[in-house]
Formats: sequence, structure tokens, C-alpha cells
Amino acid sequence: MCGIAGLLTPGGADEGRLIGTVERMTAALAHRGPDASGVWTRAELGMALGQRRLAILDLSEAGAQPMHSACGRYSITFNGEIYNHLDIRAELEACGGAPNWRGHSDTETLLAAVRQWGVAPALQRLIGMFAFALWDGEARQLTLARDRFGEKPLFYGWSGGDLVFGSELKALAAHPDWAPSLDRAALTAFMRYSYVPAPATIWAGVRKLPAASVVSFAADAAPGAWPEPQPYWSLRDRVVAGQENRISSEQDAIRRLEQLLSVAVKRQCLSDVPLGAFLSGGVDSSTIVALMQAQASQPVRTFSIGFAEGGYNEAEDARRVAQHLGTDHTELYVDARTAMEVVPKLPRIYDEPFADSSQIPTHLVAQLARRHVTVALSGDAGDELFGGYNRHVWGGALQARLGRLPMPLRRAIGAALGAIAPEPAETILKALQPVLPARLKVRHAGDQVAKLGRIMAAEGFDGLYRTLCSIDQDPARTVIGGDERASWAGDEMRQLAGPLDPLDRITLADALSYLSDDILQKVDRAAMAVALETRVPFLDKDVVEFSTRVPAHMKVRDGRGKWLVRQVLYHHVPAEMIDRPKTGFSIPLDAWLRGPLKSWAADLLSPARLQRQGLFDPARVTRMFDEHLSHRQNHSYWLWNVLMAQAWHDEWARAG
Repeated sequence: MCGIAGLLTPGGADEGRLIGTVERMTAALAHRGPDASGVWTRAELGMALGQRRLAILDLSEAGAQPMHSACGRYSITFNGEIYNHLDIRAELEACGGAPNWRGHSDTETLLAAVRQWGVAPALQRLIGMFAFALWDGEARQLTLARDRFGEKPLFYGWSGGDLVFGSELKALAAHPDWAPSLDRAALTAFMRYSYVPAPATIWAGVRKLPAASVVSFAADAAPGAWPEPQPYWSLRDRVVAGQENRISSEQDAIRRLEQLLSVAVKRQCLSDVPLGAFLSGGVDSSTIVALMQAQASQPVRTFSIGFAEGGYNEAEDARRVAQHLGTDHTELYVDARTAMEVVPKLPRIYDEPFADSSQIPTHLVAQLARRHVTVALSGDAGDELFGGYNRHVWGGALQARLGRLPMPLRRAIGAALGAIAPEPAETILKALQPVLPARLKVRHAGDQVAKLGRIMAAEGFDGLYRTLCSIDQDPARTVIGGDERASWAGDEMRQLAGPLDPLDRITLADALSYLSDDILQKVDRAAMAVALETRVPFLDKDVVEFSTRVPAHMKVRDGRGKWLVRQVLYHHVPAEMIDRPKTGFSIPLDAWLRGPLKSWAADLLSPARLQRQGLFDPARVTRMFDEHLSHRQNHSYWLWNVLMAQAWHDEWARAG
């Protein structure tokens, strides 16, 4: 695990300039790789690769980067882990393609695989998370590549006459000719989703490499050239194929999922440094920890964060699971003040506007874990693959029922629900909780009433999904000069062709957008800010491809999601310890914006400041803030978007 950066100057460049520039770029990534640094250049071709290293596998100099193939043709700077690299080594040795191994790093394995089979065939064999830059000295070509799901980030663009790339935007900003302009269409998309969807970034002329893609640049590429990234794997294709190859036996499905997840966990426990896991006490993290502990010879290190606010505190649930499984558990209760100390760091951690407020507890639990381990496994992606969100559980049935109502009536009901202030709604639903079936009980019920009001007026299933995923339903009104493009790569429902089971349709869209551009980026930046490597067993290629064959009734059943994952977990943890309303890894943002964060927010949202910065309509922002402070509505997520953009602007606008 590390931070990578580099540049290509078509036509060649002075070696001192190349080294100095890349050293500045990698210095900006020191948090991702505190153990070592390295730079390699080919000045006559204008090529330079750099890396900051967090040593995980092969701690010796044999694992140092940039690294070169035994034949001398290829040079690479690599970020990530290839979990099946020992299997690939065995395959290389069996076919006579193995070099005289210098060490036991996965980077050396990758170089040998590329030498033996080429880039595309090598990528097909990889199971892991990665982003890398590979220089082919014979073809005089630079190739950038990213893992199947976008676990590891990779940004690229042109600065002056240089093609620059890196693990984070701050590396690109260290280039002396960095002078991008704000992309207001990207800012508009951010206001809708709370993240900037790939391949866009907040800066015009700078891109994210899409997941499961490669892009190549010739040494004599014309400055400003944008070759089209090429996919080497497609989750869409797997989901479509899975419609015709469904698993029929429930018992076979349970057995197979446990087997595949166990193999994935075993692969991802490969490490030469201390390793542990995040544990929230929910289905996904508990499943991963249970399978880790089942294979371990000593107690697994587990970590959780707790809050004093009961509706947001999962620490007690995590503690019970940890005690049952016998892990070596560490928990930390944090108050509002501790959590808010993270807020000023967020613009530097994320580099572009990012407003998933669980970024705060995610950073805190990563910080806690890093005191004891260097690698932590997480339960992320279980929801997207196996149907864990409320929209997965209720989306299809809700749309079918709403479709029977005339649209004018739906709009009227939606307006009435939207007019209910959150506190009365919360009070009413709390009073009903004792008489409701367990599967109908929800936490943060007031927010759910508001959400129901919004979706009443949604047209069609795709409209319903878009509404559920949108923080700002009309962001072009919020952003000054806002432009909401007809289709974003992140707006996945528009790109799905052909009939799909409704649950497959919505989980696929989530996996291709929300998972890749929000969840995985949140965890990567929050953890790598403290030099902690995170791993996601649910995103093992074999587990993912298996999930595409699981029918809807094995994912969602009886008003509850992740039925199949639960059956695996029940082999290790009693059902009563797990079956409770989904909380999510969140903070009491609505209350904090009215209390301890109020003065900070008021300063960022002052009309004069909004007018001066020129990002958002001051009148609209002021009205929303006033409604929130007066308890008339809960606009906390919308306001958090604006606040994160304003804070980002203060930190980074001078860089653009």
C-alpha cells in the first residue's frame, strides 16, 4: 500500500526537473506511505515515476518501488495489494515464466505476469485492489490501471505540457504548472450525490480513471490528448449473465457463500505487519470478523467507535459480538468535541468536495485501529452486493404500489409528508414502535418520513432510485451557473440496457456509483490519512461474481435485506444478537449543526461569504439554514454538502 505519482513530458525533459517535480508530488502523499520513497526517470523520454511506501508485504529493499521487471522492459509504481499473487507465482513457475525472484512482494509478481502475458491478460488474473502506472520501455508507452471496483484511487490530467497522475489530487496540485478551473457541472453533481461522480473531478481537465479500466499514453502523445479508457472487466456484463444462471438451492448458496468469503478473508489476511478489523456489530462487519476468527490461531484485533447519542451508537452491539466471538476488542467513545476536531482536516483529506458525514467516524475508527495495527479488514460492499439498504428492501414493492395512485394524489401526499417537521414525525413513530413488527421498526424515523414525502412524486423506478440517491433534488438551482448534465458516468440507472430484475438493477447501480465513488473513496482517504491499509473481502472477485447469480429472494426476504449473508453469520453468531434495525455508520449531524457546529456553520454560510465565494445561491442557502435551525425541517445532509464545498473552497481555491 502506498501513494503513487508521476508525470510524462512528451519529447523529453531535464532529469533534475523531473526528479524535483515528482519528489514534490510524492511528498504531498507522505501520509499514504511514511516508510520510504523513491523516484525513477527516463529523462530522454520525459518519463518519471514516484512512490511513497507503506510496507505491508516484503518489508525488505526487495519490495521497494518504483520497481523494474527482470527483463528491464517494464517499470512500475504500484498502490494496493494483489491477494492471489502467490497463486499467480505458482502459475508463472508452472509455465516457465517465472524470473529468479528477488523477494516475495506482489508488485514483483505483477511485473512478471505482465512480462509473460501482457497487461490485459495479467489484469484478468488479478484479485485485489490496486492502482498503478506501468512504463513499457520497448513500446514507449505509459499505462494507468485501476482495480475492478475502484478501491484504490487514481487521478490524471495535463499541467502545462506534462501529463500528471497520482493517488490523490494534492499530488497533482504540487506540480508547478497546476492551474485548473472549477468544473461547475461537477459541483452541481456533487450537490445531488454528496460526491463528484467518476470520471469527473471538481477541476475541469482533471479526471478519475474509472474502475476496471486502463488508459495508455504514448511517449510522443500530443499535450492535452485524452485517449479513451478501456474496460478490462464489466460488472454489468456479469449481472446480465447472472440472470440466466441463477442459483436454485438455498443450502448450496449458503454453503458456497461461506466458502468463498472464507477464502477471501484468508487471502486478505496475508500481511507481514499487524492486522485487525473494523467491527460495528452489524451484519457485514460481524460476518467478516467471524470468518477471520474462525481461521485465526489467536484472538483477532477488532475496533469500534461509540457515541453518547443512543440512536447513533453501535459500540454496545459491537462489544457483544466481539465477546461472543472472542476477539481482542478495542472501543473508543467519542463526544461531539472529539468528532468535530476532525472537521477542519476534511478538506485536506479529501481534496475535492466530499460530504458523506460518516467520513468523521470512519476517520476516527481508522485512527484508533492504527495505534495497534497497520491493516484492517472491513465489511463494506455487503449492502451493495446482497441488498442491504432500505431502498433495496422496499424499492420495488413501493414503486409497484405507488404506481397505482394518480400522480396528482401522490404529489399531494408527498407535499403533506414533507411539511411535517422532523421532531413531531419522530415522536409519532416512536410511539408506534412498540406495536410494530420488528421488521418495520426503523431508527431516525423522522428522516424516513421526509424521504417518503420526496419519493411520492417520483416517476418510474429509475426516478424513484434517483430521488432516493439525491441530497439536492434540483442542484442547478443551488449552484451559481450550475449545469446538470444529461448523463454522468455516476448516474448509472441511465446506462442500464435491457430488462433486469428490479433488485439487480438497483444494487448494480449502487455498486457502480455509490460504492465506488462514495463508500470506497471515503474509507481510502479516511484510513490512508493515518497510514492504515483497509481491505474489503466482500469485493473479492469470486464473491462478487457469485453475488450476481443469487436470486432476489435470497437477498431480500420478509422485509429484511442480506438474507443470504445473515444465514452465513448465523453459523457463528446468534440471530438475536444481529437482527435489529439498520443504523448506518453515522453521526447526529442535525443536532450538531444546531448546537456545537452552529457557529462554524454560520460563519461558512454567511450571506457575505457565500456572495464572495460565488459557489451557491445565498438566498437559497440562508433559507435552508434558517429552516434547519428553527427545527421546521431537517436539512442537515443538504447543508453538509454546502459546508463541505465551502470548506474545500477555502482550502483549495488558491490551488486552482
